[in-house]
Amino acid sequence: MVHATYPGRVPQSLKEKRQALVDDSSIAGSQFCDHFTDAADEWLSALFERVTEGDTRGLALMAIGGYGRREMCPASDLDLFLVHSSRRKRVDQIAQEIWYPIWDQGIKLDHSVRTLKEALAVAKDDMKAALGLLDARYVAGDRTLADEVAPAAQDQWRKLARSGLAELAESVADRHRERGDVAFLLEPDIKDDRGGLRDFQALFAASVATDSVSSPLRDAELSGANRSLLGIRVELQRITGKDSNQLLLQDQDRVATSLGYADADALMVAVVSSARAIAWASDHAWHRIGKWLENPRPSKRPKSAPLGKSLVLVDGEIGLAPEAKPSEEPALAFWAATAAAELGTVVSDECLSSIASASPEIPEPWPDSLRNAFVSLLGTGHQAIHALETLDHAGILARLIPEWPRVRNLPQRNAFHRFTVDRHLCEAAAQASLLVRRVSRPDLLLVGALLHDIGKGFPGDHTIAGIDVVGRIGMRMGFAEEDIETLVQMVRLHLVVPEAATRRDLDDPATIDFVAEAVRDTDTLELLSALTEADSIATGPTAWTPWRASLIAKLVDLTSKKLSGQPTENQERELGPEMIGLAESVANRDQGLEIIHHPHLDGTGWALTVIAHDRQGLLSLVTGVLALHNLAVLSAQVAPVPNSPAAIEEFVVLSIFDKEPPWSRLKEDLGKVLKGELDLDSKLEEKARAYAGQRRPGAAKPAEPRVIFHNEASQRATVIEVRAPDGVGVLNAITSALAESGLDITSAMASTLGHEVVDVFYVTNSNGLKVTDSNHLDEIHRRVISSLEKLANANPRP
Repeated sequence: MVHATYPGRVPQSLKEKRQALVDDSSIAGSQFCDHFTDAADEWLSALFERVTEGDTRGLALMAIGGYGRREMCPASDLDLFLVHSSRRKRVDQIAQEIWYPIWDQGIKLDHSVRTLKEALAVAKDDMKAALGLLDARYVAGDRTLADEVAPAAQDQWRKLARSGLAELAESVADRHRERGDVAFLLEPDIKDDRGGLRDFQALFAASVATDSVSSPLRDAELSGANRSLLGIRVELQRITGKDSNQLLLQDQDRVATSLGYADADALMVAVVSSARAIAWASDHAWHRIGKWLENPRPSKRPKSAPLGKSLVLVDGEIGLAPEAKPSEEPALAFWAATAAAELGTVVSDECLSSIASASPEIPEPWPDSLRNAFVSLLGTGHQAIHALETLDHAGILARLIPEWPRVRNLPQRNAFHRFTVDRHLCEAAAQASLLVRRVSRPDLLLVGALLHDIGKGFPGDHTIAGIDVVGRIGMRMGFAEEDIETLVQMVRLHLVVPEAATRRDLDDPATIDFVAEAVRDTDTLELLSALTEADSIATGPTAWTPWRASLIAKLVDLTSKKLSGQPTENQERELGPEMIGLAESVANRDQGLEIIHHPHLDGTGWALTVIAHDRQGLLSLVTGVLALHNLAVLSAQVAPVPNSPAAIEEFVVLSIFDKEPPWSRLKEDLGKVLKGELDLDSKLEEKARAYAGQRRPGAAKPAEPRVIFHNEASQRATVIEVRAPDGVGVLNAITSALAESGLDITSAMASTLGHEVVDVFYVTNSNGLKVTDSNHLDEIHRRVISSLEKLANANPRP
């Protein structure tokens, strides 16, 4: 390729200027954008002067898009528009002499060369071009010509507002449907996700087109939110050296340090706060734009329909009736929010502002009307989420529940939770509204669901803190003393049902006795059952699966029977004649092996039975082979075969890749392992290394493994709980260590909580008894930790 030539010497390259700014850590956040924009302006102005030889009549270089907005990040493109009069000569040659020095430096360039008339004609049919011209800014050349561009583009955009805004509204809605929320994602895309930088840009475009939307540039909160996200984008690209907009866990600590935040949690609070402000403004703006598109010439005296309780429906929004007295009625905020939720609309700005500024005295305890209004709002389900956020945005919710700001925007930085604490609580209450017919006290279920994790906003263990906080809130809300105790019990016990169901043997009578003794009555049990479901669904997809749901249903059923004095089913496992016959057949064959498999009854994964000659560490070998074939073990049971050298091990397994496992290959590999013909440890290490190479690292070093003994949890076995980072071969490593410690595993349960596993084992010593000797317990602890550390050292995280 022959490059165009241009006279004179190009000044210090823009690439060098950009790199100098990237290397200067004192220029952080959005300040970088200002410096880089100024550097680009200066460099391009000098280049323009040289290539035009000072003759700039009828020719101007304009910055558009992000460059026009002065939002140049380390990896940003240069968006340039060379506008010229129809009589200007050598335009194409001059353009090439500008573009090539930019390309030569490897800087990405988006460019166009047109007259203003041509540019407007393109913008008329191309929304991206139209939006870019709205931000047009002079860089060099004919100032008179340049000053015509933005006003002309904005005037045309206003004239075409109906079609332009309809297209932009559809684009925004499509993007919101396809992507998540910056405010609630563990690793948000701060540009394209809902509440991100692109939504702020769309708000500006909407404000240019119609007076029904105020400019976000004139709103200090929104402008600050935009600058905050922009600064985070700068530091993210500076750290990664890439055109990156997704704030990954692995980068959050370094971005936080660069911007002076105390830690990644403080950074994410800022991200959430900024994104929520933009998202809230965006939602309301597009709601109003939708109304305007439907009726561009509304009546000067819009019709109103009375709704009762001092409210009216005006122009499709909730407003105050003439007789309303917001300074005298504290329940008015909940009434307005409930009406908006039930009708699928919003509270008008005027109504919201009047209620917020009225500041009525909140009596303590709350009168029945206020408490009932609050419960009614929660009962509207998922529509209540936006209504509650509206009250929170206006400062009303904090006035009614002073503890709420402690959990507002509070991140939960693990893959198990998908929402901030406050949004999780709202989601849990919304899910609980679908379950109110299962309980005798729907009001306590809804309020308990909204408050069950509020202790996370206070120091110490969130359950212990929550007990005290919810006690105070319940008293302030005017609940009866026995109802307050029930709410406190819901907080105290909200983890008991899910943890017992997934980490204890439900066929062990001690498990049922423990839960029954904790909950004490069936009313509390039904509340906890519904809360567990609502809490789990609100947490994320891994917290509520058919498998977990079946375990919780079984636990609740057995506990309910225990509390009601009803007989429970025989919990002793008995082998049928067919299974005993297969065990005898395996025992009579040298290296005999049988596997039986079928879809699990609850629709989760597969039920798998392995029959083989019993030996020390058999469970470890089987779980290792299952890991080789991408099967995650959800539970394992060892069924003794009387007077036989064979062992029967029953599993519930889940295919990691959601397809039926290759059973014949699995049986073949298991046979080879049992015969010593396949080096299982080497194969697992190889697979773990391959997995680690594909795995994106987390933000922080994984927590150290823990081994916890629960000798009081069962009368017939010692319960060992192991918490460790998830990975290939973890279950095999643990079970190998238990076997080496001389233990027999009678049952096992496995749970994955984000990037960590919680595996629970019921074990006995060589005499079939619980392990009570302290030296033996110390040995078990040492062996398990050593085995997990060996696995981690062999396959370090990237």
